[in-house]
Amino acid sequence: MQQLSFSLFVLFAICPTNCGFHLNSGPLANQETIPGGTAMNIKTDEVLYYSGNKVCKGYIAYDASLSGKLPIVIIVHEWWGLNDYAKSRARMIAALGYFAFAADLFGNGVIANNPEEARANTKPYYSKPENTLQPILDAVAAASRFAQADSSKIAAMGYCFGGFVVVNSAKLGAPLKGVVSFHGRLVGVPPRKNMIETKFLICQGGDDEFAPIADQVSFKKSMDSVNAVYQFITYPGAKHAYTNPQSTELGKKFNMPMAYNAAADSASWKDMQVFFRKIFKE
Repeated sequence: MQQLSFSLFVLFAICPTNCGFHLNSGPLANQETIPGGTAMNIKTDEVLYYSGNKVCKGYIAYDASLSGKLPIVIIVHEWWGLNDYAKSRARMIAALGYFAFAADLFGNGVIANNPEEARANTKPYYSKPENTLQPILDAVAAASRFAQADSSKIAAMGYCFGGFVVVNSAKLGAPLKGVVSFHGRLVGVPPRKNMIETKFLICQGGDDEFAPIADQVSFKKSMDSVNAVYQFITYPGAKHAYTNPQSTELGKKFNMPMAYNAAADSASWKDMQVFFRKIFKE
């Protein structure tokens, strides 16, 4: 493990592209118990890795009490950045028995403080969806270096902006067994039959104004045209960002049509678990 006293300049000099560095593995480790008395030793760690010309601050979580290699789940954050909410989802994924790697799409752990900053950070991806592929490839490469990670079983999931990212990266040929999008925008690159081997689970709020009916129809039509394997589940009454407990407050603060929906959050998480169990057994 590289010591924190090393400067980034020194780290750049001694490590090749996409090398991963681990921070804070001790202080962030914790132990949890799930119903039924099963003890989990959830280890978490901040990880520096390269993506393009950016140094990114990722976050890993896994259950150290499990033996053998664990399927990898890449997690992509909302347009706010890799914040505490995204990291909490990584710990939840670890509790399911997977090796969670929360990617940093903006670099240097940048967090948006308002929608204006978030739009600026996400613009390179929304304006050119082809840019979604390389960050996922880099996250996969970084996650695969860990001894606990099974690089033959990789999936990705994302929230809002992150859903858009993982779906488009899969359309572009990212080596993923499956992707899950929670309230993600449904626009982007058209799917190409010879490139899609990934299975898709789309978890969409029924009242999500950021994914209008026209976009939903267009998405389904394009996926059907190449015989893509996907599930599209709609949760009635759920608005945009329905999985994030802070979204109601954020919606009011920034006058955005978004709100937390506990029922949809719970249902979509269960649907995701079924999906992951299935694809990782194939």
